[in-house]
Amino acid sequence: QVQLVESGGGLVEPGGSLRLSCAASGIIFSITDMGWYRQAPGKQRELVAGISSGGRTNYVESVKGRFTISRDNAKNTLYLQMNSLKPEDTAVYYCRSSRSGLSFWGQGTQVTVSS
Repeated sequence: QVQLVESGGGLVEPGGSLRLSCAASGIIFSITDMGWYRQAPGKQRELVAGISSGGRTNYVESVKGRFTISRDNAKNTLYLQMNSLKPEDTAVYYCRSSRSGLSFWGQGTQVTVSS
C-alpha cells in the first residue's frame, strides 16, 4: 500500500521560511520521480517543483530562487525548503510520486503566509 505523508506546514509571516517533508512508503523511492504541487482556494492545482529519480530538478517560475526541492533516498523522504515566503504562496501543498505511468498523492499540508 502506497502512502505519502506530508508534514511541516503551518502559519508563517511574509518573509519567513518553512520546510515541508513527505515520507513515502510502499514505493521504490529511489527510482521514483517526485514532485510538490499546491492548490490555492479557487485555483487549479499546480506543479511547484519536481525532482527526478536522478536528482534533476525543475521549478515553477514564481518560486525560483526561493524554494528548493530535495530528496533523501536513504530515508524515503522528499523535502521542500521554502524561503522568503509570500502571501501568494498560501495553499495546500501536496506530494506526488510518479513512475511507469502510475502516480500517487499525499493528503496535503496547509501553508498559510500572513501577518
